[in-house]
Formats: sequence, C-alpha cells, structure tokens
Amino acid sequence: MGTKKNKQGFTLLEVVIVIIIVGVLAGLALPLFFKTVEYARGTEALASLSAVRQAMERCYVQKNTYVDCSDFTNLYLEDPGTASNAHFSYSFVGVTGTTYTIRATRNTLDGGTAGDQINLTLDGTIVTRSGTSAFANLQ
Repeated sequence: MGTKKNKQGFTLLEVVIVIIIVGVLAGLALPLFFKTVEYARGTEALASLSAVRQAMERCYVQKNTYVDCSDFTNLYLEDPGTASNAHFSYSFVGVTGTTYTIRATRNTLDGGTAGDQINLTLDGTIVTRSGTSAFANLQ
C-alpha cells in the first residue's frame, strides 16, 4: 500500500509573489492616502478661517475698523489653534482699517509639513483664498 503525501501550505515562491503584489499596491495607494488626509486637514483650516472671518465682520460692524479686531479676545472667539489636536496655528497679517489677512500655518502634528500656509484675504470687498505647498490648490 502506498502512503498518501498530503501537501499543505504555500511555496516560498507564492509567498514572495504575494509580498511583491502587496508592496506595489501599498506604494501606489499610500501617497494618495496621505494627500487625501492633508486635503482634509486643509478643509479643517478653511472652516476655522471662515469662523474667524465671520467674527471679524461682526467686530467691524461694531468698531468700523478691522484694526481693533485683530486678536481673538476682541473677537470673542477662542483661537482655533489652541484646541487639542489642532493642526494649524492662526494669526492676523496686514490688518488695516479696511483690509486683513487671516493666516493658518500648518504645524507638525500628525506628520504635517510645518510652515505650509492657507491665507484668507479681504481687500476692499474681494475675499481671496491662497495656499502654499500642499495647500496651493485648495479652493
């Protein structure tokens, strides 16, 4: 009587091929994933910039100038950059009686590139958004 040879498991070649396939898929998917995460962080900053802008407009109606509205105390608004897990710090740049820029600067929390910025600028009656590096195309 012959004995049955029961082969179970995978060969080394099969395992190596699976590892190569998973590596290629990860190499294609991870950069897109990180880009999507950074885009989501940018939309978080845009929401905060919008809230700060609304507070500045309310302050302007009361004081008839933006100069007195260039800190969070006068806006009666908590600085979004001080919240736990905040990915940006917020500042006011170039504030005059009729113009201002609110700047969100990326910090290194969760692997962000420090220094990348999103700007919300009011110049007269025109509001524009701009960004640098990862946020250059953020609308």
